[in-house]
Amino acid sequence: MPLRFDIKRKLSARSDRVKALDVHESEPWLLVALYSGHLNIWNYETQSLVKTIEATSNDLPIRTARFIERKSWVVCGSDDMVIRVYNYNTMDKVHSFEAHADYIRCIAVHPTQSFILTSSDDMMIKLWDWNKNWACTQTFEGHTHYVMQVVFNPKDTNTFASASLDRTIRVWQLGSTQPNFTLSGHEKGVNCLDYYKGADKPYLISGADDFVAKIWDYQNKSCVQTLVGHTQNVTSVCFHADMPIIITGSEDGTIRLWHVNTYRLEFTLNYGFERVWCVAQLPGSNTLSIGYDEGTIMIKLGREEPAITMDNSGKIIWAKHSEIQQANVKALGDSPIKDGEILPLAVKDLGSCEIFPQTLAHNPNGRFVVVCGDGEYIIYTALAWRNKSFGAAEEFVWAADSSMYAIREGNSRVKIFKNFKEVKDFKPDMGVDGIYGGHLLGLKSMGGLSFYNWDSTSLIRRIEVTPQQVYWSDNGELVCIATEDEAYMLRYNSDQVPDTPPEDEDGFEEAFDVVGEVADKVMTGVWVGDCFIYTNSENRLNYHVGGEIVTISHLDRTQYILGYSARDSKLYLTDKDLNITSFALKTAVLEYQTAVMRGDFETADQILPSIDEEHRTRVAQFLEKQNFKEQALAVSVDPAHRFELALQLNDFATAYALATEHSSEQRWKQLSDLALRGSDFQLAKKCMYNAKDYSGLLLLASSLGDAECMEQLAESAHAAGKENIAFTAYMTLNNIPKCLQLLIETERYPEAAIMAKTYMPSEVSRILKMWQSDLSKTNEKAAEALADPLQYDNLFPELQMALKAEKALEKERGTLLPASSYPADTPNWERDVLAETEELLASLPEVSAGPREEEMLTAEVKEEQPVSVPAQPDIPSAPVDSTPAPPPPAAPIAETPAEVKSEVSDGKRDLFGNSSTDFLDDMDKEISELNLDDINVDDIDIDDESMFD
Repeated sequence: MPLRFDIKRKLSARSDRVKALDVHESEPWLLVALYSGHLNIWNYETQSLVKTIEATSNDLPIRTARFIERKSWVVCGSDDMVIRVYNYNTMDKVHSFEAHADYIRCIAVHPTQSFILTSSDDMMIKLWDWNKNWACTQTFEGHTHYVMQVVFNPKDTNTFASASLDRTIRVWQLGSTQPNFTLSGHEKGVNCLDYYKGADKPYLISGADDFVAKIWDYQNKSCVQTLVGHTQNVTSVCFHADMPIIITGSEDGTIRLWHVNTYRLEFTLNYGFERVWCVAQLPGSNTLSIGYDEGTIMIKLGREEPAITMDNSGKIIWAKHSEIQQANVKALGDSPIKDGEILPLAVKDLGSCEIFPQTLAHNPNGRFVVVCGDGEYIIYTALAWRNKSFGAAEEFVWAADSSMYAIREGNSRVKIFKNFKEVKDFKPDMGVDGIYGGHLLGLKSMGGLSFYNWDSTSLIRRIEVTPQQVYWSDNGELVCIATEDEAYMLRYNSDQVPDTPPEDEDGFEEAFDVVGEVADKVMTGVWVGDCFIYTNSENRLNYHVGGEIVTISHLDRTQYILGYSARDSKLYLTDKDLNITSFALKTAVLEYQTAVMRGDFETADQILPSIDEEHRTRVAQFLEKQNFKEQALAVSVDPAHRFELALQLNDFATAYALATEHSSEQRWKQLSDLALRGSDFQLAKKCMYNAKDYSGLLLLASSLGDAECMEQLAESAHAAGKENIAFTAYMTLNNIPKCLQLLIETERYPEAAIMAKTYMPSEVSRILKMWQSDLSKTNEKAAEALADPLQYDNLFPELQMALKAEKALEKERGTLLPASSYPADTPNWERDVLAETEELLASLPEVSAGPREEEMLTAEVKEEQPVSVPAQPDIPSAPVDSTPAPPPPAAPIAETPAEVKSEVSDGKRDLFGNSSTDFLDDMDKEISELNLDDINVDDIDIDDESMFD
């Protein structure tokens, strides 16, 4: 049978003539060398041009270009005989040098060493070492015409082959100047060649101007096969690294695909881009890139998902080309392996297959394995790999019953087999483009997805959806239909489906219920209980249960799910290179989640003890998402998660215990907020103290009228350095001495003096001395200008009455009125304290003064001390000649407060009571004494900061 696989176009880009192509090993990049002298790098996934390099200034052709991924380089050779090296990240030219005396035809990069080979129309091959500043370390001579291509042998990288227009192929060895041997057989010049990459055949292929390609056995030095079919020169040849095909391209505009074993022509491709000049294929990928006269085409051959299958016991079987191998994860024992780590499996050769395997699949009980490919299927025994049955089929699927399977023949016929004998043969009404196995037989057609009964082939339900794959759970109750962009979870109600055929052409509507939807492209999947585990297009490993999606891991590459082993509670995956990895996924966790989703909490409680503590939190998070928060609180072992659940449940006792055990300010604040909302003010108070939430405590204490709390807050805030809150608390408590003491301790002397003048005039003098002492450090004259009431009692005419009022109201300061008295109490701003004091003094026999008040009331100015208005701050000036100070002025005549107030408002006095006229006269006198003629303006250094001190 011929090879059967899909061919899809991934990239189509029009351009000038393409002379060389190369595919990047890790990035989705295609390097295109143009005859116009440009290098283009295309992203074939997004079909966008990523980078462009104008390599030759005079538009000379570039005939060869290669990626050097380990150096982030692009190296190219052009018709000006120069090799150029560019960094493809920065686009900078790294190096360039003249390499040959004629056009450069080919560059080959050594897979491990720092070497490149170049061939040229000067009939020479040269070896260059970039670690030696691109020195030419060896020259290979012997060809008598243009050397068109050189290729390293992938099995022995010390040897390489060259193709020349002298009609020969020569095989060389590094270090030797003479070829190992020469292969002759083409009638015209040889343009291209390639080595077979598999281990089973020592072959290479060549293409020539005689319109044919030849397969050579380089060990026997003989031609094995000649591929005839092209009508023009063969310009490119390639052995596919992963598929059993040979690719040849020709100037006749066609790409031909040949079977590597039978040499039969399988496909002929013609995309209408004129002549083919080059092809490129990346090992490990199913893509093929083709360079034409008019641009570039990239196609995908078949599918990249490997042909591999695993049974329920952990036995894995896969195909490499036509060879079948097996491994068993049970052989690993209990050795600890990290999630995502490649398993060190012992591989055993099981046999070979007569067809090229494209898919492998175990039947449900694991006794048989089916191999599909080339339009055929073969059923083998899993243990001995013996052929049990075979036949022609486009597709093959197993039923849930291990003895049944179905095949699709063409687009109109489906056959069902039981115990390897055909039992049904039917043609669906709407045709069939694909079939899916499981508890029901699924058929894909233009009308959507139709499910049929395996035994009666009667329609169960037709669903208008275009599936990519269908996954059934083991018990047949759940099914996932994966489409191009999303997946649907359905529950199959078998008890709602009668044995009689449906009357509706779409089947039984009640047969399925939608239970969930996944807005992901499901790549591969498997059911474990009611949990659907899948990989998506973003390389994430997730599982869906109860409408919730849980991410198990972010994969670093594309991987495919093989299956789940309940014995060791692990999920197994593979990549396209057949590297097997595993992820721990406890069966008990999945069973518990399944029981919860079914509402069977009795079973869930029985399963819970078997779940390890390390997985309890994951289970609790699942319960929380299902709104079973009380159960989640009981299950969770994570203190942070339990605290959050306790808050959601308003469980103050549990939350308080957790916050006490694992204390943090954030938790105490969360609990205090919740306690406030629940009107538990005592709990809120405790939490705020633990959270050091002084602002919240201030609000709480003032709202509740809690003087004791306010007192504690003031002391705590003071100790914690929160002076603003401490001051507010003391002020609320009417504790003026504490307020003053706080201002003094924080060196806020001006504020303290002003507050003392208002509330405790007896403290003004003491605080003023501190203010003067502090101010004198920066401005001595300003300090001297501060008037002390003990010295200038004429400037404070109502001081004595204020002192009496302070003494009279001292008892009131310690009395805190309840909030209930607020409506009847007179606000302070409406009270006349002096009038109240006079009335109080009049009603009392006598109010005795305290020591400080007595001192201020009886203070007299000593005769030897001049009584005068304090000096005002002066503007800094240049030094002047010192003259004897004038005698102090006589004591001013005491003026009434009304007179002073009037003169201040008229601008005749300042706020300290000094005469404005006298001050201005003094200023004029000092300025006149300055010798301004001796001052050079340029010598004055003005400090911007000092101007505002």
